[in-house]
Amino acid sequence: MYEINELSNGLRVIRERIPFARSISVGLWIGTGSMHETPEENGLSHFLEHMLFKGTEKRSARDIAEAMDAIGGQINAFTSKECTCYYAKVMDEHVSTALDVISDMALNATLNEVELNKERSVILEEIAMVEDSPEDLVHDMLTEALFKGSPLAQSILGTTERIEHYTSGDLDRYRKTHYRPRNAVLAVAGHYDEAELEKLIDQYFGGWQGGDPFVAPKCEQRFNAVAVKRTKDIEQVHLCLGFPGVALGNPDVYALSILNNLFGGGMSSRLFQRIREELGMAYAVYSFPTVFPGCGLFTMYAGTSLQHAEVVLSQLRKETTRLMSEGVRDSEFAMAREQLKGSYILSLEGTSSRMSNIGRNLLLLGRVHNEEEVLKRIAACTIDDVMRVAGDVLLKPHGAAAVGRDADSLPTDWLIA
Repeated sequence: MYEINELSNGLRVIRERIPFARSISVGLWIGTGSMHETPEENGLSHFLEHMLFKGTEKRSARDIAEAMDAIGGQINAFTSKECTCYYAKVMDEHVSTALDVISDMALNATLNEVELNKERSVILEEIAMVEDSPEDLVHDMLTEALFKGSPLAQSILGTTERIEHYTSGDLDRYRKTHYRPRNAVLAVAGHYDEAELEKLIDQYFGGWQGGDPFVAPKCEQRFNAVAVKRTKDIEQVHLCLGFPGVALGNPDVYALSILNNLFGGGMSSRLFQRIREELGMAYAVYSFPTVFPGCGLFTMYAGTSLQHAEVVLSQLRKETTRLMSEGVRDSEFAMAREQLKGSYILSLEGTSSRMSNIGRNLLLLGRVHNEEEVLKRIAACTIDDVMRVAGDVLLKPHGAAAVGRDADSLPTDWLIA
């Protein structure tokens, strides 16, 4: 069971003690991502995440890496549209080092201009890497087109033009605005002594100062039913269809997850069985839901040849139509629901995943449902719930994106018929 407390500076701390574990995972979750940036700031969340590893007032970038390697630990970070997280996993006896290093990075990074220019090049290479990965690119294009006019449309990495001109002053201003204890959550999961952990957290994070939390603009439920295409000299065409989904915190997320499992979420799903197994027209074909504060997205994807593109698109729609007209079989529903329960429980087997679960939920939702609560919510879902959510999602106008060989030649009415 997890416990929550708040330091005097406003930092929320959530911890879950796992007595039988020998590891401990620590994560500092900051309530800022690309959706919190202005257009002039796009990419700063991710750039700042990189720069925190480049040195502090008492540690160089090499010192940070060696501090963790010396104890057999792991340290990393990621930036999403809605948050940034710095996390480490160590043996339980080294929790002090993990907290020391993460707090030092978050509170004392120097944002050195020389290191910034080095890291600028790294991020520009990362942006170029997406251009060379058409499966990633088509998803980014879809999100940008569907949410155009909303902060959700902004790339996490930022644009080449923006990244080329940011200075250490830009990063420092962004850090002072968003990196505040009241805009953060410290999550800990694993084996620890409670009294010792409390002292360490106060030692390393108690002196963190900052004002009120940054108030992000509410994400509008904006959705543009448009098609975007880009021709690239590659062998396949990568196709995405995007439908309005459900928002973060909406209880319908469980019914939508069950729908996804039976429709395109695994090898037994309808899309996989029809398009890959029966027709043999795609190696990768799947669907997935994405939830954001205030809105959501349900995406279908397939990678295929140009000659099969029209058939694959028609099959995506036929399976959608068949689902809405014929409904869901009892056995199919039971399997998809059990699959969701199993994947949820299996995803929480390690201290890292448990830390991520409690940290992200407390930061973004202000609460955490325990395992029994989640399983009860999944078990309470019915076929009627799944069909209601399917109607809310799949019967709405959708958008599309295509990247690949002669993608510009694909008629728009194929993509958003």
